[in-house]
Amino acid sequence: MEGRTLPPNRIRASDAERDQAVDRLTVAFVEGRLDHEEYDRRVGLALTAVLVGDLRPLTEDLPDPGPGTPRATPRRDPRFREAPSGGDLSVLSLPRREWGDEWRWWTGVAVTLTGVWGTVSLMGGELVPYWPLVPLGIWAAVLLASVIWPGGEEPP
Repeated sequence: MEGRTLPPNRIRASDAERDQAVDRLTVAFVEGRLDHEEYDRRVGLALTAVLVGDLRPLTEDLPDPGPGTPRATPRRDPRFREAPSGGDLSVLSLPRREWGDEWRWWTGVAVTLTGVWGTVSLMGGELVPYWPLVPLGIWAAVLLASVIWPGGEEPP
C-alpha cells in the first residue's frame, strides 16, 4: 500500500475536516450565500459525513475563503448597557423589563417542570426527589449573577 493514495471518495473524514467544512458553510451562511434551510441541510450532512468525498460536494459551489473574504463581526446588542465602573450595581446589564421577562420564562418553566414532577410522583404512588430544583436553581443563579456582575464582568 506504500506509494498509493486513495481517491477522496475512499478516504475517511476526520473530525477536523468535518469541522472545517462546517466553518466554511457558516461563513457562507453569514455572508448570505446560503439560506437557513440549505445551511441546516448541509451542516447535517457534513457532521455525518464518513468520507472526505462526502464533504467536498457540500462546499464546492462556495468561493474559497481568502484574505479578502469578509468575516462576520459580532455586533453589540443595543439592549445591553455597559456597567458603570467603580462597582455601582444600581444599573442592570439588561433593562429591567428584559430581566423581568427572563424571570417570567423561569416561572413558566418552573410550573411546567413541577407539573411533570407531580404527575410522575402521583403515577408512581410516592414522592420522588424534587429533580426540577437542579435546572431551575442553575438558571436562577445565572439570572442573579447578571445583577451582581452586570455587563459580563468577571467575578473577583
